[in-house]
Amino acid sequence: MVDIFRRAEAVPAVVDEALTHLPGLHSIWMQLGITHAEAAAKARKAGLKVIEDRCPKIELPRLGNTPQSA
Repeated sequence: MVDIFRRAEAVPAVVDEALTHLPGLHSIWMQLGITHAEAAAKARKAGLKVIEDRCPKIELPRLGNTPQSA
């Protein structure tokens, strides 16, 4: 998982870098308040799950999952 804590304008470069780690990468998370439609579409086209405007620390426990550290 790549968790993006950057401003929206930085998201495309982060997604491009993340895509160099395929296979093995499964998802891109953009933190609260962060969205980028074009970068999200590019990541989805590459087969990644994309979550925008959410925090995994909040969402994963709510869904009954616990984050795994690298």
